[in-house]
Amino acid sequence: MKLGIERLIEDPALRRPLARRRVALLAHPASVTRELTHSLDALARLPEVRLTAAFGPQHGLKGDKQYNMVESPDDLDPVHHIPVYSLYGAVRRPTAAMMNSFDVLLVDLQDLGCRVYTFVTTLRYVLEEAARAGKAVWVLDRPNPAGRPVEGLALRSGWESFVGAGPLPMRHGLTLGELARWFVATLHLNVDCQVIAMEGWQRGVAPGYGWPQGERSWVNPSPNAPSLSMARCYAGSVMLEGTTLSEGRGTTRPLELAGAPDLDVPALLAAMRALAPEWLRGCRLRPCWFEPTFNKHAGKLCAGFQVHVDATAVYDHEAFRPWRLFALAFKALRRLRPDYPLWTDFHYEYERDRLAIDVISGSELLRQWVDDEAATPADLEASAARDEAAWRAERQAVMLY
Repeated sequence: MKLGIERLIEDPALRRPLARRRVALLAHPASVTRELTHSLDALARLPEVRLTAAFGPQHGLKGDKQYNMVESPDDLDPVHHIPVYSLYGAVRRPTAAMMNSFDVLLVDLQDLGCRVYTFVTTLRYVLEEAARAGKAVWVLDRPNPAGRPVEGLALRSGWESFVGAGPLPMRHGLTLGELARWFVATLHLNVDCQVIAMEGWQRGVAPGYGWPQGERSWVNPSPNAPSLSMARCYAGSVMLEGTTLSEGRGTTRPLELAGAPDLDVPALLAAMRALAPEWLRGCRLRPCWFEPTFNKHAGKLCAGFQVHVDATAVYDHEAFRPWRLFALAFKALRRLRPDYPLWTDFHYEYERDRLAIDVISGSELLRQWVDDEAATPADLEASAARDEAAWRAERQAVMLY
């Protein structure tokens, strides 16, 4: 297969419109070719490409910022001697001065297929600012490692945030290039937006089901995205960030774990199986212990479970529903311990007046379902299924593969 960046490098005809234009690149550490050459270096070798700036999203162009709400400063690239502007620092939208540094912005970001992953929102912001400034945006497309399945409640109107760029379900099943097409259409943007599509992406083929496993090396797109397993779990495990439970930050398996020092894990798993056994399909849950070295419960022994989605005998791509699985864990814990202090109350991704779980979920609906003693899994299933069906129909118009 060929990524968008590789097609651009290999095909002079694709690059021809870049001649005599100033080019900028929005990228992170996973913006690499099959040879693991960073896209910035690969583009700099092309004589007709005049690089004038680079941009870094959350965690920075170098991917060095470990946690959320840790901002990156603007910088100067020491090799190419061009400014590197941070879109997760003093600003999250590119300023007029930043926009004046280029004519064409190449976006080469490895996404995880989840609405909460902030690269989706950064994409929306650069498209909107490019429309205002009369600049072009080219998205160099990459695989969605979570594949095509759709899951979760759609973000409700008024709940837009830096982790909620629009009325998407938690797991949207699109590539970043397809999302760009959706933003342009739904926001009615008058912008020169092009997608350099992939060639040969096997979007539903085992064992990767979206990720070209065995053909491409995994490079962390952000510090706590260390594996394909994490990408598969993320649309559910990210909700742990809005709770007092550890999501495994400070361990070697972040966002595949859930736990806390005071959990009765056998009772929790039994309650989950009793409430909605069908929501546990497609994976295996292993009770375990872990001690985070930083973040929540740092230095404390946590009882928890790990979600295993790596072995072919265990993982079922179509059956696995991570959003439902973690929603079920919250519901089971609430049933077992009604007074458990589950929800955190701290500033989350620049939102100061809303609970983190609501910002992540895109509304109050998920939290209200968990806290409502009378609400059942069937109630959440009915609401989510409606949103999922509507999104599957809506996304057809922008799908490229």
